[in-house]
Amino acid sequence: MTQMVDLRRAVVFTFCLAIFGIAACHREPHTAALFPSSNDAAGWVRTGDIRTFEAANLWKYIDGEAERYLKAGVQKVSTADYKYQNTVDVVVDIYRMDNATGAKTIFESEPTEDAKPVQLGDGARLYNQSLIFRKAAYLVRIVAYETSSETPQALLELGRAIEQKVTR
Repeated sequence: MTQMVDLRRAVVFTFCLAIFGIAACHREPHTAALFPSSNDAAGWVRTGDIRTFEAANLWKYIDGEAERYLKAGVQKVSTADYKYQNTVDVVVDIYRMDNATGAKTIFESEPTEDAKPVQLGDGARLYNQSLIFRKAAYLVRIVAYETSSETPQALLELGRAIEQKVTR
C-alpha cells in the first residue's frame, strides 16, 4: 500500500513539475531581458539603469501623450539610455501593449513624413534621428539626441539587437 502511495506522489510531483516547466517556457520575457547589453549591438553601450513605468503611472514619463497609449492598451513602458561610439546619445523606449493591435495603432498614428520604411519586426520606420518599430505586442522607439551621417544606420543596428530579444 505504501508503494502505491509513493508512486502516486511521484506521479503527482512529476506532473506538477511538468506544468511549471511549461508555464516557465511560455512566460513573457522580463523587461530587462529586452534591452541589449553593452556591445550586443556593435558600438552601443547602455549608460544607465532600465526604468519602468506601469500604465497607471505612464503620465510620469510621457505626460501629454499618456492618454493615447492608454487607449491603445499599454501595460507598461521600460526605458534605457545608450551611447554609440561615445558620440551619439539615445533613449530606447519599449512599450508592452495588451496585444499586437495596440502596438499597430500607435505605430500607424506616427508621422510618415521624412521616414524610410525598413525591414524590422512587423513594421518599422527609420528617420534621421529616430527609429520606431513594432513586433507582436511591443512598440519600440529609439530617439537620438544628436545626429550624424552614421546615426540612422547605428539606430537600425540597435533596433535589430532589440528585435532579436522581443518574442512573439
